[in-house]
Amino acid sequence: MSRNAVETVMGAVVLVVAAVFLFFAYTTTKVTASTGNLYSAQFSRVDGIRDGTDVRISGIKVGQVVSLVLEPETFYANVELSVDPRYKLTKDSIASIKMSGLLGDKFVDIEPGNDDAFIPPGGKFEHTNPPFDLENAVGQLMFGQTKKDSKDSGGTKDTGGGAPAPAPASQGGNAPAPQ
Repeated sequence: MSRNAVETVMGAVVLVVAAVFLFFAYTTTKVTASTGNLYSAQFSRVDGIRDGTDVRISGIKVGQVVSLVLEPETFYANVELSVDPRYKLTKDSIASIKMSGLLGDKFVDIEPGNDDAFIPPGGKFEHTNPPFDLENAVGQLMFGQTKKDSKDSGGTKDTGGGAPAPAPASQGGNAPAPQ
């Protein structure tokens, strides 16, 4: 009989802990309905963003990403953004994908422009910047090759550290050391 009581108490403890986790998750997440103005932006890459990703102006959250769709003809990613209707975005505003810190989450950053005309709700950003590709930059730094280097080399691939290979040593005797 005491074994059933222990199992019942342990089951109750598990249920209480699960309820506490659910309450914590519900109160800390900011899941809100999208009530802002919708805008679209096309990016060549959208690495690291997803539905619900923050949209920020000057580092302050003003909206969120509503959807991501790949355009089948152009293979560009069409990103739909919901922005608080209090903020009017000028036509020369720039939408960029940026990181919070070195390894942090990514977000969509809007840099307002100075144009007198505004993007209407449902309109599209004319200027966008894709995310910075950290892996590609580290690879270029490590191997010392850029896209320009590979085009200028006439089809040969630079595999080394940048210094030319030494000339072969002359055979048959003591060659003077270069000075």
